[in-house]
Amino acid sequence: MKVAAEGCNLLLLFITSYLSLISGLGVHSLSYDHSATTKFLSAVNTQTYWCCHCFENNQCLAEPRRAQYGGGIIVNPGFDHNIEGWTVFGKGAIKERISNGGNRFIVAHNRTHPLDSFSQKVQLKKGMLYTFSAWLQVSEGSDTVSVMFKTKGSKMVRGGQVIAKHGCWTLLKGGIAANFSSPVEILFESKNSNAEIWADNISLQPFNKKQWRSLQDASIERVRKRKVRFQISHVNETALIGAKVITRPIKLNFPFGCGMNHHILTNKDYQSWFVSRFKFTTFTNEMKWYSTEKKQGEENYTIADAMLKFTKENGISVRGHNIFWDNPKLQPEWVKNLSPEKLGEAAAERMKSVVSRYKGELIAWDVMNENLHFHFYEDKFGENASAAAYATAYELDQEPKLFLNEFNTIEYSGDEASSPAKYIKKLQEILSFPGVSGMSAAIGLQGHFASGQPNLAYMRSGLDLLATTGLPIWLTEASVDPQPSQAEYLEEILREAYSHPAVEGIIMFSGPAQAGFNATTLADETFKNTPAGDVVDKLIQEWGTGPNIATADNRGIVDISLHHGDYDVTVTHPLIHSPITLNLCVKKDFSLETIHVKMRA
Repeated sequence: MKVAAEGCNLLLLFITSYLSLISGLGVHSLSYDHSATTKFLSAVNTQTYWCCHCFENNQCLAEPRRAQYGGGIIVNPGFDHNIEGWTVFGKGAIKERISNGGNRFIVAHNRTHPLDSFSQKVQLKKGMLYTFSAWLQVSEGSDTVSVMFKTKGSKMVRGGQVIAKHGCWTLLKGGIAANFSSPVEILFESKNSNAEIWADNISLQPFNKKQWRSLQDASIERVRKRKVRFQISHVNETALIGAKVITRPIKLNFPFGCGMNHHILTNKDYQSWFVSRFKFTTFTNEMKWYSTEKKQGEENYTIADAMLKFTKENGISVRGHNIFWDNPKLQPEWVKNLSPEKLGEAAAERMKSVVSRYKGELIAWDVMNENLHFHFYEDKFGENASAAAYATAYELDQEPKLFLNEFNTIEYSGDEASSPAKYIKKLQEILSFPGVSGMSAAIGLQGHFASGQPNLAYMRSGLDLLATTGLPIWLTEASVDPQPSQAEYLEEILREAYSHPAVEGIIMFSGPAQAGFNATTLADETFKNTPAGDVVDKLIQEWGTGPNIATADNRGIVDISLHHGDYDVTVTHPLIHSPITLNLCVKKDFSLETIHVKMRA
């Protein structure tokens, strides 16, 4: 932290916030801080936008910004008091350093092991969510730096990571969900033990579930809804007290959908169940290469075509899933042993066949599935194989959003292969490849959550970091493994995604038992809702699909908060026989203006 009068003011602010926090008042007045430091530029090339935004490497700052939440429960977060409250972890050494600009920060040096760093012990409370942030730098080159929580029994829990650089400061964001009450030790990891780790303005902010839910609800009101006011009066300007305003959604702007499989073609109950709930879907397997070309040269799109016909007849939009899958185990059997030359010919034919066939029919494609974890095509064709696939898909069809679709980016902090930082790095590689200028790139986060309490703090921090790209974010395959609290955890995850400003769609990979959905099952064999199904139906209703009825006050005024979308509006009054009907479009930029409705007796 900077040594200046501002620093004194910040310290006073921290002390005030801390006293409020320990008195039980502090967090109630806090809003969640979504800020992160990846820099995207609204740059324009000679003809078109680069995916609406062109981005550079993670933005580095000459001086770190203030600690979020004044540091929360961290002691001496900005190192105003030298390194008080911090100790050596491992066999290195630590010290305070002051930059030429007067900024104080901590340094771990003489490191010989990745975990040699500085640490501080804090007390975690069961049931709380803890958001973490810190400004980091390394003394040479660049390296991935992780925050680690050492729990009771010496278990190490990774809480988040960032690619830190020499010469500037980058923000690491992460978090931990406490399923225990215990002291933990916060420390840092860098695989390059020759480099020093520098840190400043470290924060760990606790939230209880009530506070977290309150922040979600406030965000939904702010980013998903707009307030609409109706003034109901007689033609003689008399206010019509007790008038009813009924709003029925025709089309909602936020896509909330569910995976679909081939059982939809033969099961009438499944059809009715699906059509009554969802307008967006992804075919779980039917468009994949191993489904459409089981034998080389014998393409069969019969099932996928029939499913697409069903969705078109019922006004359901479809995401294409997927053109290629980078997992070597999930190729068509005949593909696995092809030579690179023959594989190149087969892959080119696959790309041309499936993308051209469904041109104009799909809203999105998952182009190269799971290519942070796997690299089947890179091993055959070189490191640009995925980027080249995106360029070719875009050349064949310019309309769909082209997704990088991955798992564990927000689900599991321990999976380093697909961390938000690694995801952004992969996006940079794809979007710097020739032929993608103008492509509508998008971020696909599968959202397969395993058993146990979901780490919503880590999930939100990951969404924050990915949001800095400016690209649309979707949860593409959301599910929760079977467990006693499955329904509760599913609701938490869906609310977290829906409330985040950067998320623009959610598809669940779930459904009824009769269709073979045995992980996140929404309806049993008789199509009776499971507890998870009850959650989904509740959210469908809550997020605006049902009619809204409101009554005019003694001024004839009705104030309604509506989700973004198109509505049919009906206005009635007990003393007036003819209702008034109108259409209403509520968008993000909708401004609160009074809609005057005049009624005749």
